[in-house]
Amino acid sequence: MTFLYKADPVRGAVWAERFARKMPALPFRTWPDVGDPHAVRYLAAWEPPADLANRFPNLEVLFSTGAGTDQFDLSAIPATVAVVRMVEPGIVGGMVEYVTLAVLSIHRDWRTYLDQQRAGHWQPHRVYPAAARRVGVLGLGVLGRAVLASLRGLGFDCAGWSRSPQQIDGVDCHAGPEGLPHFLARTDILVCLLPLTDDTRGILCRRLFDRLPQGATVINVGRGGHLVQRDLLQALDTGQVGQAILDVCEPEPLPRGDPLWTHPRVVLTPHVASMTQPETAADAVIDNLRRHWEGLPMSGLVDRSLGY
Repeated sequence: MTFLYKADPVRGAVWAERFARKMPALPFRTWPDVGDPHAVRYLAAWEPPADLANRFPNLEVLFSTGAGTDQFDLSAIPATVAVVRMVEPGIVGGMVEYVTLAVLSIHRDWRTYLDQQRAGHWQPHRVYPAAARRVGVLGLGVLGRAVLASLRGLGFDCAGWSRSPQQIDGVDCHAGPEGLPHFLARTDILVCLLPLTDDTRGILCRRLFDRLPQGATVINVGRGGHLVQRDLLQALDTGQVGQAILDVCEPEPLPRGDPLWTHPRVVLTPHVASMTQPETAADAVIDNLRRHWEGLPMSGLVDRSLGY
């Protein structure tokens, strides 16, 4: 019985040390040092190798080394293999920091003051309380809930939208297609934290932007596939969307000459909002392995019918 790691080798060295200390009885190997492929029961990867069924015929669990599994072709993964996304505190903490920073930078007019500084112009603007700013989060999973808790703590008027009904103290929750229009109409700053599925691909499009208050801000920290780029550029040009902060795009990195690189009302970061921390990520997987062996449900187990 072997655990195989196939991702960044520098992080893999931290995983190997963690497994040697906390789960020494389980052999740990790092790709491409597979050993006996028939012994591989557990695989952690960002991009698993092709032909899993024949390559590792006794594989039981495929762990994603990131928060999402949309990079997996679930149809190519045998139905007997459990698929588990990464749930660990490093991902949550990083996302809370990034989104809170992004929302505060918009709320406190940081871009305006940076532009004024470059122009040598001293001009204060009215400061509004956080309660006067309406923030809406698309996606009420672990990350969405953690972000909302942070923003609520700062006093923002918070709402959330999800596929199915949810209840969160202090958050105006909406659900399903029928709940989306009202959610958008009350949102000045929109944060996308949805999983990428067939239903959510392209959700950040002209139809959605037109339902936001004029001049609203869009923050995408989900996946690049959520955004229809040409629709965003058009909405920015008309002023329907006032500015955008994008941590993800499609493709990544953006090609040279793409208009998002130089657009004056777009902030672009290279998919850094949230990263797994190798120590806590390894600990999370070790904990899930113990749960698996004890017959308990694993944290982050993917429902294939939903895609997340």
